[in-house]
Amino acid sequence: MNKKKIWETVRPYFMIAPAMIGIILFVIYPVLYLVKLSFYKYNLLNKDKSKFVGLDNFKEIFSREDFYDSLFTTVIYTVGVVFLTLAISILIAVWLKKKTRFNDIIQAGIFTPHIISIVSVSLVWMWLMEPSHGILNFLLKAVGLPAMPWLQSSSTSLLSVIIVSVWQGIGYYTLIIVAALHGVNPQIYEAAELDNANKFDVFFRITLPLISPQLFFILIIMTIGSFKVFDTVKIMTGGGPNGSTTTLVYYIYEFRSNSIGYASATGVVLMGIIAILTFVYFKVLSKKVHYQ
Repeated sequence: MNKKKIWETVRPYFMIAPAMIGIILFVIYPVLYLVKLSFYKYNLLNKDKSKFVGLDNFKEIFSREDFYDSLFTTVIYTVGVVFLTLAISILIAVWLKKKTRFNDIIQAGIFTPHIISIVSVSLVWMWLMEPSHGILNFLLKAVGLPAMPWLQSSSTSLLSVIIVSVWQGIGYYTLIIVAALHGVNPQIYEAAELDNANKFDVFFRITLPLISPQLFFILIIMTIGSFKVFDTVKIMTGGGPNGSTTTLVYYIYEFRSNSIGYASATGVVLMGIIAILTFVYFKVLSKKVHYQ
């Protein structure tokens, strides 16, 4: 009996041990090591030449204009991606709400970009946006509009990257919202219909509040993911032209070899920004989330 009691006590910890080991090795340890490196002027070739500099790296970060430029670019990118993806996903989800054979095919089609490698997606869009023989400019000229430089101009490059990110993410978030809509009790809509509620009121006063938990989840993960964007920028623009698409993560990447301590400090700052944003979301928006 004693052995059985001991096993019952230990079993939960034994079952979660593999997951906890993975979290410690691949999440907690790298974060702590990143924080440690942020206080050093680190030499990759010779650790003996590395020296502790305290908060000097952080002071340098907040005194450099290029850091604020990359932060501003990241904020613009995040706002654009989150707003457009969420708005378009909601509209498509409402359209696909009815369970029909056609809607099932559409759902499978719009989800496809999400499972394709971002490298492949970026390369295809680079071809579509090619200024001289790309399909997008061909379509613009066909309807009498001027061709756009897309990735070749600092005024349109960030917009181009946003378009690609939105296109890839819409399918995934649409399916989440469709599932949320299917979970709403249909009797609520029947009651609203009996009260002669118009479609506008039904959408904003019933539908959105009832799927707000899923929208809140999407908002958080999209914000975090957008602040960490790297692959699309690296492949499509390399941070250019003229630094117009240099996001925070790409900014960190540029310092990865020359000043790893500074890069680590910037990573810590990015981590802090994301933590603050998440806290603000929970503090401000969690009260507006309606759980059934």
